[in-house]
Amino acid sequence: MQQPAALKAPDTAPLSFTEKVGYGLGDMASNFYMGFFGLFLLYYYTDVFGISPAAAATMLLVTKVVDAISDPAMGLIADRTHSRWGKYRPYLLWVAVPYAMFGMLLFLGPELSAAGKLAYAYLTYTLVMLAYTAINVPYSALLAVISPVAEERTKATQYRFVFASLGTLCVGALATPLVSLLGNGDEVLGFRLTIALFALMSVLIFWITFVTTRERVRPARHDSSVARDLSGLIANSSWVVLVVTGIVVIIGLIARFSSIIFYLKYYMMDDGSAVFMIFDRTALFTSFGLIGQLIGALLTPMLARRFEKRHLIVAMNLLHAGLLVLCYFIPPEQFAQVVLVHSLGVFTFGVTITLLFSMYTDCAEYGEWQSGKNSAGLVMSASMFSLKLGTAVGGALPGFMLAQSGFIANEIQTETAIQGIRLMFNVIPAVFFVLGSALMLYYRLDRQIMRKVEFELHERRHSIQGQA
Repeated sequence: MQQPAALKAPDTAPLSFTEKVGYGLGDMASNFYMGFFGLFLLYYYTDVFGISPAAAATMLLVTKVVDAISDPAMGLIADRTHSRWGKYRPYLLWVAVPYAMFGMLLFLGPELSAAGKLAYAYLTYTLVMLAYTAINVPYSALLAVISPVAEERTKATQYRFVFASLGTLCVGALATPLVSLLGNGDEVLGFRLTIALFALMSVLIFWITFVTTRERVRPARHDSSVARDLSGLIANSSWVVLVVTGIVVIIGLIARFSSIIFYLKYYMMDDGSAVFMIFDRTALFTSFGLIGQLIGALLTPMLARRFEKRHLIVAMNLLHAGLLVLCYFIPPEQFAQVVLVHSLGVFTFGVTITLLFSMYTDCAEYGEWQSGKNSAGLVMSASMFSLKLGTAVGGALPGFMLAQSGFIANEIQTETAIQGIRLMFNVIPAVFFVLGSALMLYYRLDRQIMRKVEFELHERRHSIQGQA
């Protein structure tokens, strides 16, 4: 087995509370945008900006062709980056401002023709996703080198998804009230000013993550060919299973989240008025659900110590699917019951997504154990691609369902359109969560294998240090 060049054995000490918080904050910054897009982008395009549901859905899918190239390309670039700040941290510093600016452009809402609006949507959505790739592939890869100890990486992942949940919770709780207050009846202006606030916070938080984290695992200079890196990645069957599972469960979640505002507005007949202080039903619904996700992320390390990760994901996805089917039969006037079932379902997703991202780092270590080369950037680029592809497809599916069922924005809907909204809110996501459970049966990196990998990598690094 090929040995890496001489390098210092990494620090195996536990991560400090400050560093775990600092790392976790990075995903809060990411979810100020991705949470906003998942919850409101389709609604903004159809009901505010004036793009047809089918055109918006098609745009969300077509632009993923760029991500299919940019995500692995960014992983390869990050793996070959060498700076005084490490391989991955510098991108948190360099890309934060462009990332914020492109997100603001997405919701600028210029007055254009129908064709002009669609072209503008294609351009700005592509730009913000490229910026997301450039900052989040390195951010995710940072997890693989923040510590050589799998348990410490799982803890960092827990903090990551606690803060990811908090970021999306901020969006869910504050976005619609802010749009209303800042826009004062002008939704375009409201969305424009609201996203500007989240953009500014994203920049500041990414810079905090840069300052508070370190790269402890310092792989040898990466001299492997791109073809070899890619072939080694494809040969890692557990990585392939994770990628596909990540895509399908995120499709399920985002299809439901993108449908929330339509479900409340057109099926539960919510008029958008405040029902508690400044909060409307959409804000309350999404907030309680995301609190469930937060609790799920908090409990994940405890659950992972007792059960195999893949078994947990199988169980959580099946439970989530069952709750979605139950929700389909709850009458529209029973808002509290729908909120409760939704919150329990998103709790299970909090466990699932936290485990998935910690398992990507297991795959990165397994790949290094096999080949002697650390390709964390390339491995973790898949997590970003699965997140973005899942978000795009999950956001597009409701658009196609709306178009197919005869939906007309801001009108009283037909029974067919209402049925389409109910299906895309409950039944369609359930199918994807069941599929996610089935796929995880093929994942092979269990606790016993990872203990062996971690031990042998630790011994190898110490051996290299002694020879240096």
